[in-house]
Amino acid sequence: MSEPIKPSIGRGMLHLFCKATPMFDGESVVAAVKAAEAVGVQVVAVSTLGHKCDAAFMAMHEDWQALRAVQSGLQRAGLEVVDSYVSLTEVSEYSKGMPEEMLQGRLYPDIPPKAHHMPAWCFYPMSKRREADANWFTLPFEERKALMHEHGISGRKFAGRIVQYITGSTGLDDYEWGVTLFAVHPDDLKEVVYTMRFDEASAKYADFGPFYTGMVVSVEELVTSL
Repeated sequence: MSEPIKPSIGRGMLHLFCKATPMFDGESVVAAVKAAEAVGVQVVAVSTLGHKCDAAFMAMHEDWQALRAVQSGLQRAGLEVVDSYVSLTEVSEYSKGMPEEMLQGRLYPDIPPKAHHMPAWCFYPMSKRREADANWFTLPFEERKALMHEHGISGRKFAGRIVQYITGSTGLDDYEWGVTLFAVHPDDLKEVVYTMRFDEASAKYADFGPFYTGMVVSVEELVTSL
C-alpha cells in the first residue's frame, strides 16, 4: 500500500450503501470487515430497510487508504456500492469554548457509541442554503452562532436516546455535512429530526439529502440476513 493519506486533524469517515449481487459471498464480506478492524478501522454494519440498499457500512480511520481498502474488499465480496458518502470528523467553528475533552471526542469518536445500546440508525447529508432570501453564509458570525446554539439546545433534549455524529464534507462530497444518528428506538430518530427542523437554523437555512435507515448488527448477522 502506498503512503498514508491522512487529514492533519481528525479522521476520515466513509459511508457505503450496498446491494448484494449474484457474486455475493458472505464469508468474504465478514473477512473484509475483520481485515479492516485488524488495522484499526472502526466499522459499523447496518441492515437497512427499504429499496435504496440492502446494507450500509460506516467506516472510520485516519488513513484514506485504509478506507479505500474496506470499499475494495466489500466490492470483491460481491456487494455493489449503489451510494456512498465521504467526510471528515471535525470540530465546528461554533464550538469554541467547549471543554477540550468534548472537542477531542468529536475529532476522535468511537463508533458505534459505547455509552448506550442504540440499534436504530439513520444517515442523511445536508447543506446550508445560499438562496437570495436565505443565505446562511452571508449572515454575521455571531448570528450564525446564536442559531446553532438554539439548534444544539434542541438536540441535547435527546441525551440518552440519540447519539449524533456530524462530519464535514465541503469539497469532498455533494453536500456540506453528513449526519449519522444512533438511537435507542426507531421513533427516537423520527422525533429528533422532526423537533430540530423547527429551529431557524434548520427550518430556514437547511437542505437535506436522501435518508438511509436501518439496524446496527454484527457483520455476521448482516450477511446471514442477505
